[in-house]
Amino acid sequence: MSRTYETLRIAVDMDEVLTDTLGKQLRLYNQRYGTSASHSDLYGNNLVDIAPEPHKEWLRSMLHDPGFFADLEPLPGALEGMERLCAQHDVFIASAATQFPNSFNEKIAWLKLYLPQIPLNRIIFCGDKSILNVDYLIDDSAYHFEGLRGVGLLFDAPHNQHQRDYFRVHGWPEVEAAIALHEARKNGVDYTAPEEIYEPEDLLKLNFK
Repeated sequence: MSRTYETLRIAVDMDEVLTDTLGKQLRLYNQRYGTSASHSDLYGNNLVDIAPEPHKEWLRSMLHDPGFFADLEPLPGALEGMERLCAQHDVFIASAATQFPNSFNEKIAWLKLYLPQIPLNRIIFCGDKSILNVDYLIDDSAYHFEGLRGVGLLFDAPHNQHQRDYFRVHGWPEVEAAIALHEARKNGVDYTAPEEIYEPEDLLKLNFK
């Protein structure tokens, strides 16, 4: 990202934005039940939504198991994208980890390993992300954008495919372009976004009232 705009405050979710949480869920589920569930089976759903009823309790408990969050793989491009954002902007981690209290230490250890440039005082665990005072929140769950003062960038994931109300970024290569597009429009500057960036018709109404 070129140094065209002022320093921004950017909050980034962890699960399914930085970490391949769903990939681990699918792998463990398929190993346990001898199934072949994949990302393509989950259009608009979470894994627990499509699983047979006898499997649901185990799936719900999986995220509470000690160690689940400790060894998640980074999503493609996440570490490189974060390095570029951190070089120019004030970047915070905002995770709704309060749903899984056992994950606190594991998530902090993951960040120390993969993103040591994020200081501890910029790691925020909160269930209600509307309290964040940021210019951008990058998250895969659209409900976190409700009441947010800044712009919500919806990180593409199988479960959010029916969501059409927010600007969608299809992976980390599009994150920086999306921020550049929003900043250009906010500042009245011409900017042509890459063709693959999806833009809903009501983008301006939603983000620049």
